[in-house]
Formats: sequence, structure tokens, C-alpha cells
Amino acid sequence: MKSLTASLHDYINVRRSLGYKLAEPERYLKRFIKFLKKKNCQYVTVKLATEWATLPHDAKLATWSQRLSIVRLFARYRIAEDPRTEVPPSFLLSQQPTRATPYIYSEQEIQQLLKACQLLPSKGLRRHTYFTFFGLMAVTGCRINELISLNRNDFYAKNGWIIIRNSKCDKSRLLPLHQTTIQQLKKYAKIRDQFPVHDINAFFLSDRGIRITEWSTRYAFIQISKKIGLRDMFDSYGPRIHDIRHRFAILTLLNWYREGANINKKIILLSTYLGHKKPTDTYWYITGTPELLAQATAKLEKNIGE
Repeated sequence: MKSLTASLHDYINVRRSLGYKLAEPERYLKRFIKFLKKKNCQYVTVKLATEWATLPHDAKLATWSQRLSIVRLFARYRIAEDPRTEVPPSFLLSQQPTRATPYIYSEQEIQQLLKACQLLPSKGLRRHTYFTFFGLMAVTGCRINELISLNRNDFYAKNGWIIIRNSKCDKSRLLPLHQTTIQQLKKYAKIRDQFPVHDINAFFLSDRGIRITEWSTRYAFIQISKKIGLRDMFDSYGPRIHDIRHRFAILTLLNWYREGANINKKIILLSTYLGHKKPTDTYWYITGTPELLAQATAKLEKNIGE
């Protein structure tokens, strides 16, 4: 019989072959297996899975539910190999997933965030990297990891686009850019290449000349958020990086509504640009944003009246 670690390796490989990324579940499951070893247990039990899932004890139910759900999926895979495995029932720590209400940054706040990037502690490159990174995110609505994974050969200055490769659900897409964005990317590349480079492929580099990471990017964002007052100094929650993506989608839809555009046709374009799996994922912004919902309702009432 395979060990839990070997079984986890196979499980991750199988699911990744189906298009799942599983970066976070892999980290969680490795920690869970270490937890089982500390408890001298060689198989998954409901009791220990629940005990591990509810750590830390002051976390939200949504966090506990997510952790247990990750173990549950692995246990369903593992039970075929080890009949002793107990699969946590679906009702245990159950909670319907809810989407956080997006924070819609104002144009002034975006400008303040970018200005604060220039004040980040840096040996020279970091402030330029995050100024360009967050600026590009604001005008494309890309996911954070899509831009972190951006390579130098993904930027086509002459054609005026970037290519997002192997993103969510293993999709790739081409994103046309405004001329001002192209000029800023070219300017950043020129500055970047003046510093020592250890990763010759990565587009966005840290002060050490290597590809920036998700955690270093989130830390930089927290620093600039506190600097401009979006978060208090000791806040652990606040407006998120991902809300920059939400802002792009919502403002695009609002502009289309105000122009009287056919949203049912336009939303397919936006869904493709954002890399959504299906247009219904993009429609969420309408129901999840009061101003958009009001615009949609007004248009519906007008159509009914006509």
C-alpha cells in the first residue's frame, strides 16, 4: 500500500492532468499529512480531519469548511487504495460559498496606489516593478498570478499585446493593450534590464533579479494600502488586490450600460478578455454590484415599457 505522501503525489498529478492548478490544496494537504503523522495515524479519519480543519480555532467557518472540503476530496481518492479511510460527510462544517462584495477603487485611489509604489523600500527595481505591475492589472483586469507568470516573450510591443498563457482552466488568451500601456511596459523593461538578472524569462523581477512571487506581491500591496489609508496600520483585512480586477470588469460594464450597448453581446467579449470559463461567471458582476444591478433593472424596465 502506498504511503499518504505518495498517494497525495499521485492525486495531485491526476487532477492537474484534468486542468486543475491545486497550488493551495497541495499546500494544505501536505500540512494535513504532517498533522496525521504527529498523531501517529496512517490513514484519514473524520475525527482528525475535523480537528485539523478547525485550526486555527478563531478562523471563520468558511475557512474551516474550505479546509475540510480539500481533505474530503483527497479522502474519496484515497479510500480506493486504503479501505480504512474515512470520508468526512458533506454536511460537516458545511457552508454555502459566498463571494466577497468587491471594493470598487476610485480613479484617485488607483493613482494613489501607483504613486505609493514609488515610495516602497527598494534597492532600485522593486518600486518600478510594482508600479508597472499594479498599473497593468488596473487596465487589463488580469489575475495576480497571470501577471506574475508573465514572461518576456509574452509581451509583443510591435503588435501591441500580451499573451496570458496556461491560466485558470489551462486557458491562454491574447490581450490588446492601449498605446500608453505599451509605452510603460517598454519603459519598465528598459529599467529592469539595467539591473542584475537571475531569471532571464520573467517579465516582472524583484530587487534580487528573480521572478516576483504571489506573497511578495501581496505584501507590497498591503504596504502601499496602509500608506494611502486604505487600511489602518494593524488591519488584517481590507480592500484586496483582486478587487482591482473587479473594478476593471465593473467599470467596463457600467460604461457599456451608459452607452446603451447590447450587454448580451458585449459580455462575451469581456468574459473572453477576463479569461472566464463561461459568460455566466461575468454576469455575476451585475448581480453582485448595486450600481450595475440598478443599471440592468432600469434597462429591463425600459425594454418592458417599449
